[in-house]
Formats: sequence, structure tokens, C-alpha cells
Amino acid sequence: MKRVESSPDNYIASQDPDIREVLEKLHTLIKTALPGRDYCMWEGVFWGGSEQQIIGYGNYSYQRSDKKQIEWFTVGLARQKNYFSVYVNVVEDKAYLAEIYRSRLGKVKTGKSNISFRNLADVNLDVLTEMIEHAGKITTDSES
Repeated sequence: MKRVESSPDNYIASQDPDIREVLEKLHTLIKTALPGRDYCMWEGVFWGGSEQQIIGYGNYSYQRSDKKQIEWFTVGLARQKNYFSVYVNVVEDKAYLAEIYRSRLGKVKTGKSNISFRNLADVNLDVLTEMIEHAGKITTDSES
């Protein structure tokens, strides 16, 4: 995955109306929960080998065990084939926030750092907002 020059707003506007409506609501929620954080498009091959387009909010840099320096986003928003995903790449006390908040997020599927759901009614938006605000409080741009 790499940061690209495409506009997140243009990406959202290009979606079918039902998908666009959900992406717009989530985009506003994330921008509000992370005030002042930069956001941009990321594209390319993602975990599992699939081509993805993700809106990334905030950014940080870290060094992998192989000493390679990686640039990444703090929170990401993506539309998959059958669901929406929010990625929260923040760890507290050796646990990803998605794992910490899992039981309160609603009818969602969670992984280490992602939350997936079919529609907005399935996710507790207040808890999602709380989790993203929490991520913003414990990170600053360029770190996580």
C-alpha cells in the first residue's frame, strides 16, 4: 500500500448512492473524532493480497524488525465488496484498540486492528467514535 494523490472526497463521491451515504457519515465521524489530522488515499495490495483503496487519517512512521521504515495511517476507512471496514492501528497496553473495544462495538467482526460491518445499524457509532477519539488522544501524527 502507498499514499496516492487521489482525493478521498472524489473517491467517496464516485460511489453508488447507498455506499456513498455510509462512507460520508463515517468520513465525517472520523474527521470529527481526529480533529486536525491529515487524511489521504492509500492504494495497492493490502493484507491478504487484495487490491484496496483506503482513506487514511493521521499518519505515523515505524521501523519493522527488518529495519525497514514504514509510513502508515492511524485510522483507515475502506469499502470492501460486502462490508465496510475501519482500521485502528493503535495499541495500548500491548492490545489493539479494536480488541479492547470489541465487546461494545455491536454486530461487527473484529480483527487485531479492524472492525467490519455490513451497514451502520450494525455498529455502535458512539463506541466507534469513543475508540477513534481514544486513538487520537494516545497518538500524535508521526507516531503510534
